Amino acid sequence: MYAITELTQKINTAVENIQYNTEPKNLYDPIRYILSIGGKRIRPLLMLMGYNLYKDDVDTILNNALALETYHNFTLLHDDLMDKSDLRRGNPTVHKKWNENTAILSGDTMLIIAYQLFNKGIQNEEAWTAFIEATLGVCEGQQYDIDFETRNDVTEAEYMEMIRMKTSLLLGYALKIGALLGGADTEDVENLYAFGEKMGLAYQLQDDLLDVYGDPTKFQKKLGGDIVENKKTFMLINAYLRADDAQKAELDRWVNAQDFDPAEKIAAVTHIYNVLGIDQLAQQKIEAIFAESLKSLDCVKVPEEKKAELRLFANKLMGRKY
Repeated sequence: MYAITELTQKINTAVENIQYNTEPKNLYDPIRYILSIGGKRIRPLLMLMGYNLYKDDVDTILNNALALETYHNFTLLHDDLMDKSDLRRGNPTVHKKWNENTAILSGDTMLIIAYQLFNKGIQNEEAWTAFIEATLGVCEGQQYDIDFETRNDVTEAEYMEMIRMKTSLLLGYALKIGALLGGADTEDVENLYAFGEKMGLAYQLQDDLLDVYGDPTKFQKKLGGDIVENKKTFMLINAYLRADDAQKAELDRWVNAQDFDPAEKIAAVTHIYNVLGIDQLAQQKIEAIFAESLKSLDCVKVPEEKKAELRLFANKLMGRKY
C-alpha cells in the first residue's frame, strides 16, 4: 500500500507533466495556472487510494485521476466567475488575472481535456459511466446553488441535497471509480462511494462553519463571505429556524440590505449565530455525518491495515482548521 504522501507526489508530478497545446497561449496558460496553484488534490488522491485497496499498479490509472482533478478545477474556474470571487487558494482568480471571456473559454477547454484524459486511462465501461454521472451531477448541484440565491425558503434537506451533488458526490465517485478500476465487488464499490459521499458532506458543512469561525490567518478565503453573499448555508437556514421574531427581523434586515458595511453585517449575523448556538449545532451535524462515513468504510471487505491510509486521510481532512 502506498502512503498518502507518495500518492500525492505522484499526482503532483503528473499534473505538472500534462501536455497541452502551445497555442493559443491565452487559452492554455489559464489552465496551467489554475492547476499549478495547488489545492489538496483530494479527488485524484481518493481515486488512487480506492484503487490501491485492490491493486498496486496505481500509475496505470493516473490519467483517470488527472481527468477528475482537471474537471474539478474546471468547476472552480467557472464557480469563481459566477461568484465574482477575487481569490482562489490565495491567488487571483482566472477571470481577474485575465478576463471573463477567457475564463469561460479556458474552462470549457478544461472540460474537454478532462474527458480526453479519462479516455487515455484504463478503459472500463462502468467507470466511464460513473465519470459521466459525476460530472453531470456536479453541474446540477451548481444550478441548485444558483437557484437558492433568489429563494428565502430553502430547507435544510434541500441544502444537504445541493451540497451532496455539488461537493460530496465527486468525492464518492472518486473512490467508486478507483474501486471499479481495481476490480472491487459491487458491495465494496457501494460502501466506498457512501464513505466518500458522507465524508464530503461533513467536509462541506465544516467549510460553512470555517467560513464564519475559521482562523483568519490560515483560511484562504475572506471570513464571512457566505454571510456577505447571503448564501443559504446550513448556518443561515438553521438560524432562521431557531430565531425569535426579533432575531428573524434582524436577519431579514441584513439579508435584504442593498447598501451595507460587510464587516458590520458579518459581525451582526455572527452574533445571532452565537446567541442561537448555530456553531455547536453545525459541529454536532458534522460529527454525526462523519461517524456515518466511517461506518461505511468499516463495511469494506479488505484487511484493516489496507484501510489505514484512508482512515488517516479522513481524520486529517476533518481535523483542519482552515
